[in-house]
Amino acid sequence: MSDVKKVVLAYSGGLDTSVILKWLQDTYQCEVVTFTADLGQGEELEPARQKALKFGIKPENIFIDDLREEFVRDFVFPMFRANTIYEGEYLLGTSIARPLIAKRLIEIARQTGADAIAHGATGKGNDQVRFELGAYALMPNIKIIAPWREWDLLSREKLLKYAEDAGIEIEMKHKQGGAPYSMDANLLHISYEGRHLEDPNAEPEASMWRWTVSPEDAPDQAEYLDIEFEKGDIVALNGKRMTPAAVLAELNRLGSKHGIGRLDLVENRYVGMKSRGCYETPGGTIMLKAHRAIESLTLDREVAHLKDDLMPRYASMIYNGYWWAPERVALQQLIDHTQEHVNGTVRLKLYKGNVIVVGRDSKTDSLFDNTIATFEDDAGAYDQKDAGGFIKLNALRLRIAANARQKK
Repeated sequence: MSDVKKVVLAYSGGLDTSVILKWLQDTYQCEVVTFTADLGQGEELEPARQKALKFGIKPENIFIDDLREEFVRDFVFPMFRANTIYEGEYLLGTSIARPLIAKRLIEIARQTGADAIAHGATGKGNDQVRFELGAYALMPNIKIIAPWREWDLLSREKLLKYAEDAGIEIEMKHKQGGAPYSMDANLLHISYEGRHLEDPNAEPEASMWRWTVSPEDAPDQAEYLDIEFEKGDIVALNGKRMTPAAVLAELNRLGSKHGIGRLDLVENRYVGMKSRGCYETPGGTIMLKAHRAIESLTLDREVAHLKDDLMPRYASMIYNGYWWAPERVALQQLIDHTQEHVNGTVRLKLYKGNVIVVGRDSKTDSLFDNTIATFEDDAGAYDQKDAGGFIKLNALRLRIAANARQKK
């Protein structure tokens, strides 16, 4: 008999998590609480409630939470203050959602008196690490059930057979071979893995992309966009103030319209394998370009370079599931401190897959001094003779080494 009396399951209502729900009831004979997160994936979530009820889940044990504002405000925005990208390209759309899901799982476990949580991440992927590191950081003695590491339903045929025997409704697409890709979506991105993409040399099918138009099919007319920043976060688009979630939703709309944000990437997973995935991150791509533009105007040179040095480390922390670790929290404090004067407006031109900076302005925090930078007469603001001594001092070690080599 299992010592687990109540478990909180991260539940989408899809085939996999429906099988997991029934498996938990059969294997652990415990009470199940379902948690479904609305992160802006654009799907109707109420069917998850109806499916949970069919499994005998008590109404008070069904949680469907709208987390869109919290997701963008407390996770996406802090990440973009650091200009975060993983391995030079990936904007971490899946990775950054996992610590929020882990946080809410633990909150519900405390609220309902559950002694375990469960998730549907496979034993091959990164998400198992992200969910569990987050959970242990927030509730160190919580029991975690990862069915894919316990059961023997390791093939699609076994999974479908279990579902059929349990009376779980199987959609036609699963009966006929399943969806063409494994997908994850939220307000920041949508990802595609598996099937056709498992050959890293195969071009993605045009029909795969769900958000963005092909750059070739994007409008022939460029569109201009003014983005206003306060302390490193976007607060207004074209003069209209918006909530964080509304900002990202509108940037997604504009980026998708102009074919912005597609990515085909072979990444190095935490568990050691290389994995090929395709991503659409239209709003995030625009956000990153605009944020770097306003920082170019308002950040001190060495502070900007320090941020660039630290960013890959910060990106790895998020990718590898260390959002709640003390080193990420400490680094976030430094990053947020650098954003105190990142205020102003960036003007962008969106055109056929491109995000082009065409202007930036900060009336209160700009470090750009035209009297010094000008190529015209600067009226003595900058003494060009000073450069000679600077160059000689920096060249001294190079000259000494060259002289030594010439003596050999």
